[in-house]
Amino acid sequence: MVNVVARMQIKDGCMDKFLEALMSNVPTVKAEAGCLRYDVCRDLDPAKSQFVTILESWESEEALRIHQKAPHMDTYRAAVRDLREHTTVDVMEPIDR
Repeated sequence: MVNVVARMQIKDGCMDKFLEALMSNVPTVKAEAGCLRYDVCRDLDPAKSQFVTILESWESEEALRIHQKAPHMDTYRAAVRDLREHTTVDVMEPIDR
């Protein structure tokens, strides 16, 4: 399994448009082979209200690579490109003990 934490800071005045584009893409992502989790989250701290975090889990690195190259992801990235200040993406694997 592979976990992803994608955190985006959204430009002032752009949150509604950003969420519209993102949320319309969520069902397509969740239907992808290998998608175990794709949760869109907002920070509870009002000082961080311009941040959106996506928590993802994928069956494998290959499933994640296929997701990243999917045409609907290109469409989503183009739709939100000018709405974000910056994005960080961390890809991790669980430590089995």
